Amino acid sequence: MTALMTSNTEQQPTQKHSVAEEAGLNTGSVLVSLPDKEKVVPLASKTFSTPVGELLIKANQYGLSHLSLTEMDEALWVDESHPSHLDAAGYLSQTELEIRQYFSGSREVFSVPLAPQGTEFQKQVWQALLELSHGEYCSYSDIAQKINRPKAVRAVGAANGANRIAIIIPCHRVIGKNGQLTGYAYGIDMKRQLLGLEGNTDRKTILF
Repeated sequence: MTALMTSNTEQQPTQKHSVAEEAGLNTGSVLVSLPDKEKVVPLASKTFSTPVGELLIKANQYGLSHLSLTEMDEALWVDESHPSHLDAAGYLSQTELEIRQYFSGSREVFSVPLAPQGTEFQKQVWQALLELSHGEYCSYSDIAQKINRPKAVRAVGAANGANRIAIIIPCHRVIGKNGQLTGYAYGIDMKRQLLGLEGNTDRKTILF
C-alpha cells in the first residue's frame, strides 16, 4: 500500500508491549473468524476516559467488538449472563490497558483480538487498515488497490465508515490523495489529534 507519509521512528524508539512482538512476531491485532451460524452479541462493556474523550468498549467471547466515543454509542444489548462473560471482560481489560499505553506514547502495535461483525468486503478493508504501520497513512484508492478492487473506491469509503473499532482499526489514517483530511465519524479534531500523536504533524503534507 502506498503511504503518503511516515513518521521518523528512528529518532523515537518504540517500546513494545504485545505478546506476539515479544515472541518475535510483529503481527499486531488480528480479525478473528466468527461462526457463521451463531448470533454473536457483546457480552461485556465498560467506559474509560482518554485524551480524546470517554470511550466505550464492548467485547464478545471472541475478542473486542466495539470501540467508540460514548456519545456515539450504538444501542446494543450486552448479555452479561452469558457463560463467556468473563472472557469478554478480559478482552476489555486488555483493550483499556493497550489504549492507555497508546495515548502515553509507549505502544504502537495493538495485540487484543478483534471480533467485529461485518461483510467479507468490509473485513478485507479493515484488514488492510490493520496493515498500516503507526505513523503511516493512505487514501481510499490505496486500499482499493491493496485488496485488488481498484474500482471499488466508494465501497472502500463506506466500509471504512462502517468500522466499529476506532483507533485500533485505524480508519483515522485514511486521508485524501491531495493530503487533505477526509471526513471522520468522530470529527476532524479527533482525527487530527490521533494523527498528531502518531507523528503526522508535517503541515506541508497534511493540509489542516
